[in-house]
Formats: sequence, C-alpha cells, structure tokens
Amino acid sequence: MNNFIRSTCLSLLPFSLLYFSPAPMQADNASRSKAEVYYTLKDFASVKKFDIHIHINTAESIFIKQAKKDNFRFLDIVDDRPFGLPMAEQQKIAIVHQKEFPEQMAFATTFSVKDWNSKDWAEKTITGIKYSFSNGARAVKIWKNIGMDLRDKNGKFVMLDDSRLDPVFDYLVENQIPLIGHNGEPRDCWLPLDKMTFSKGYYGSHPEYHMYLHPEYPSYDDQIRARDNRLKKHPNLVFVGAHLGSLEWSLDELAKRFDKFPNLSVDLSRMSNLQLHTLNDWQKTRDFFIKYQDRLVYGTDRAINATTDRAQLEKNIHAGWLRDWKFYVTDEKITLSGFGELKGLKLPKQVVDKIYFKNAERWLSGVANKN
Repeated sequence: MNNFIRSTCLSLLPFSLLYFSPAPMQADNASRSKAEVYYTLKDFASVKKFDIHIHINTAESIFIKQAKKDNFRFLDIVDDRPFGLPMAEQQKIAIVHQKEFPEQMAFATTFSVKDWNSKDWAEKTITGIKYSFSNGARAVKIWKNIGMDLRDKNGKFVMLDDSRLDPVFDYLVENQIPLIGHNGEPRDCWLPLDKMTFSKGYYGSHPEYHMYLHPEYPSYDDQIRARDNRLKKHPNLVFVGAHLGSLEWSLDELAKRFDKFPNLSVDLSRMSNLQLHTLNDWQKTRDFFIKYQDRLVYGTDRAINATTDRAQLEKNIHAGWLRDWKFYVTDEKITLSGFGELKGLKLPKQVVDKIYFKNAERWLSGVANKN
C-alpha cells in the first residue's frame, strides 16, 4: 500500500481507533486480574487472623484452644467497668493466659479513675501502666466511664478532652503505646426507642442507661466532640476507636474522621450496623472498605465466661467467626434479622489480609497508619 492510500485510509478511521494502543489495556487487565484475588469459605482455617477485641473472664483455656484451631490470635481487653470481674482480676487472668499462650494472644491493660480527684492521680496511673507493660501488656484501653460516669469534685462530668488527662496521653505518645478507646455509646442510646435501629430491647430493659431519658448527661455529640478534640490534641497517638469509633450509624461520618485524623483506626465490632450499610448500599460499603483498608481492624467484642458446656462454647465461637468470614470474603446471601437479605462484600484478598491480620500487627507495634 503506498503512502497516499495508507494515509487516506487512516484518516477515515474513528479518532478513538486511530490512537488505540493494545499494550496499556493488556497491562490494565493484568493488574486488575492480579488485584481481584479472593478467599473462599474453605480458606478460613488456613489464613492467619487476629481478633482485636475479646474479653476473657475465666481462667479456663477453652476459648484459646479453639482460637488456635481456627488460626486466630487475639487481644484480650481489660476494662475499668462497674460490673462483672474487677479490673485487677481481669488483668490477673490475662497475664496467666499470656504466659501460657504467648503466641496466641496479647492483652490491653487499662487504668482506674477511682481516685480521680486526688492530686497524684496521673502519676499513679502512669506507674500502673508501667507495671502492666512490665507484665506483658501491649496496649491500653480507655472506657466509656470517662464521659458517661466520672465526675470531678464539683459534680461536673469529666470528658475525654479534659486537660487533667493530658499527662497520661503524653506518656502513651512518648512511648508509642497504642490506645483502644470506647468513647460514648451507639447513637441509638440518645434516641427514643421508636427511632432506634438495633438497641430497642436493651435500652427498653435498662432505662437507667438510656441517655434519651437523661438529658442532664452529656449528649452523643458531646462524646464524639471530646474524642475528636483529644485526637487533635495528640495527633501522634496511635488510636483505635472501639465499635467503629461509635460512628456505627454513618460511613460518611467515619470517613470524615479517617480523612482528618491519620492515626485513627477503628475495630469492626458492630457487625449488624455493617450489614445494614451493606444491605442499603452494597457498592458504597464495599468501596468504603477498599478505600480505608489500612484503617479497619477485625474485632468481635466477644465475652468469654466460665462454662460447664465446653462443646457448645467451642461451637459458638467457631460459628461466629465463620459467619463474619463469610460476610467479608464471599458474595453469598446473608440474612440480617428484621431487615432482609444482603450479599457478602467479597473483598479482595489483600484487603482481607489487612483487616484480619496486618493492621492489627502494625497497630499493636505502635506504628502509625500508612495514609
């Protein structure tokens, strides 16, 4: 073909074809193929996993042995709570288990606010944290009693951004100690029963904890604002917000915090809310997980108590973990009681590896987030 005919023919081709090059498309297909690798239900036992939010309230080791079977490590969290085992007893159990199963678990200590109004409270609290870390603690937990129960000598609620807490947070930052924070409650706690999503039964039975009935207490917005103020004050604090950072009701609000606070992660321990987001908008929820894959850490908030039915406990533990795995790694149908059917997120393998293991390892090492 002479040059004239060739140039004439080319001039008649559409612009998009004239400048089409197959190489980039091949490269794009290759990268897409590489990205779209998935786990299945059958992979559950073979994949290393980490549950960042467990409460062990017994010296029995049934749970730990089941975790080993299911290829799970976990973080046992000690709380300064007014019910159940006292804080000191929880920590004694955690230390015993960690010495016996050092490859299987870690534990997060906490601190008491019992003597808050004493002048040396901060100094004693830091001494207590040092003692816990000398006995193997890997993180610190702060509970909702700060903001929802603790009051100073004038009767004023002590919020998380109170300057009297600064020395403790300074110590955590200086020593690269990670913090897990349960601040406030689900937003449902401040709503009337008929406006609630998942908590009607609990707050209907426990009106003393239903903040809608107690307007004299700090509001939901007060709790979130105090937490955000603390993160502003200590931007280098490696912080994991328990229960989706108490922003379980809105992925948009959670995304705003991720964009604003680069060292903030959250645990995924409010599964019902995550499944409702998925039912309402599957693509948005899946995109959220992919975009913030470095900021999400798997956790269940499971409580392990003494039992006489070992077989049933093992069965329940395994079944619960497997249900969550199905939601994250497959697109199979899942029923959310009272709401309907949804399909699992079927997240790419590299995302699952992060939320189920790598992010927990990084966080427990006191290393900040990547983005």
